[in-house]
Amino acid sequence: MEYQILNTSTCLLVLLVFIPTGLGICPSSCKCSGNDRNVDCSGRNLTVLPQGLQDNLTYLNLSFNQFVDLDHQLTRFTNLRTLDISNNWLKNVPAHLPKSLWELYATNNNIKVLQKLDTAYQWNLRVLDISRNMVERAVLINNTLSSLKFLNLSSNKLWTVPTNMPYNIETVDLSNNFLSQILPGTLVRLQHLTSLYLHNNKFSYIPDKAFDQLSQLQVITLYNNPWSCSDNQNIPYVLQWVQGTAARVVGVPCAEQPWPWASTAPAQAQSTALDSSPMVKGTKAEDREASAAAPEPTKATKTHKQFKAKEVPALATQSHPALFPGTDRPRLRVPAGPQEAVATRTILAQDSTEGNASLAPATGSSTTPMTLSITSGMPTTNSKLPQSTTATLRKEEATPSAPDARVPSRASRWQVGLLCLALLHALAVAMD
Repeated sequence: MEYQILNTSTCLLVLLVFIPTGLGICPSSCKCSGNDRNVDCSGRNLTVLPQGLQDNLTYLNLSFNQFVDLDHQLTRFTNLRTLDISNNWLKNVPAHLPKSLWELYATNNNIKVLQKLDTAYQWNLRVLDISRNMVERAVLINNTLSSLKFLNLSSNKLWTVPTNMPYNIETVDLSNNFLSQILPGTLVRLQHLTSLYLHNNKFSYIPDKAFDQLSQLQVITLYNNPWSCSDNQNIPYVLQWVQGTAARVVGVPCAEQPWPWASTAPAQAQSTALDSSPMVKGTKAEDREASAAAPEPTKATKTHKQFKAKEVPALATQSHPALFPGTDRPRLRVPAGPQEAVATRTILAQDSTEGNASLAPATGSSTTPMTLSITSGMPTTNSKLPQSTTATLRKEEATPSAPDARVPSRASRWQVGLLCLALLHALAVAMD
C-alpha cells in the first residue's frame, strides 16, 4: 500500500513538473494565438526572452523592446517562420537564427554591418528587412539566400551597391543611402529583378552596361541624386538606357537640362537622342528612321525637349489583404497606444501597363511616395537619416483585441482534463 502511494506521488510530481510545458502556457508578458504558437511580445520593455515560450513557435514578435543581444537565443525555435526584432537596440543580426525562417524584420536597430554568416544558411528566407539601421557594409555570399525575393536596405549608410545579391531576387530597395558606385557585374545575374529603388543617394552617373541585364525590370527610381549632367564621358549611358528601357523610370537624370556634349556626338546618336517628341519606350528601328526623316526642329527646341517628362498621377496607396507568397501567419493587432507595436508590410503598388512616368527630376521635398519598403512597427525619431516615403500596398491583420487576455487552446483544456483524471485515479488507488 505504501509502495503504491509512493509510486503514485512520484508520478503526480512528474506530471506537475512537465505538463505545464506541454500545455504551452502563454508567457504573462505576451499575447498568444494559434495554440500558443503565434506569440506577440512587442512593446513590453523586455531585455531578455520571456519564460515559457514553446519550441514549436511559428511567429514571434519581439519588436519595440530593449533587446541588446539575442545571439544564440533563438536557435531552438526550429519551426519559426516569421521573426520581428525591429525597434530594439541590437548591434548585429542575432547569430544562429533558425534555418526555418521565411521572414526577418530587423528595422530601426543599431546594426552596422551585415556579416556573411548572418545570412549564409538562410536558404528559406524570402523577406529580409534591415532598413533604418547604420549598415555601412553588406556582405553576401554567392549562391546563398536562394529563396529571397525582397531585400530592403534603405535608410542606411551604404556607399556601394551590395554584390552577390541572390539571382532570384525580385525587389531591392537601396534608397536613402550614400551610394555612389555600382561595381562591375553587381547586377548582371539579377534577371528576375522587377523593382529597383536607388533614389536619395549620391550617384553622379551609372557605369556603362550596369543595367543592361535587367530584362524583367518594371520600375526604377533615380530621383534626388547629384547627376553630373555635363560629364560627356559617363552620363550618356544612363540617359540612353532610360530612353530605351521598357521599365517605368521615376526621376530621369538631367531631364530638364540640355546636353552640352550633344553637338560633339556622332550624327546617328544625335538623331536617336535628340527627339523633339515626348519619350516613347521600345521605339522600333523603322520608327526612329521615320522620325529622323521628318522636318527637324531647331537645336534649342530639341535640347530642351529631349528628355521632357510625361505627367502621371502619383502611385496609389491602397489596402489589400494579400499575403507575400507562401506566408500564412497572423499579423499583429492595431496598437491601442503608442507603445504597442504593429507589424505591417509595405509593398509597391504598380501598374505594369503604364509607360514611364514622372521623368522630370523631383522638385521640392522628397516626400513623393516612391520608396518600396517592408516596415515593421511605427516610425520613431531614432533614425538620423531621412525617412523613406512610401507608395504602398499595406496589410495589417489583427490578433485578439483583449488587452492582456490569454485564452487556453483546445489542446490545453484537453490536457488539463487528463491531469484531473490522473489525479482522481491516483486517489482511488491510494484509498484501495
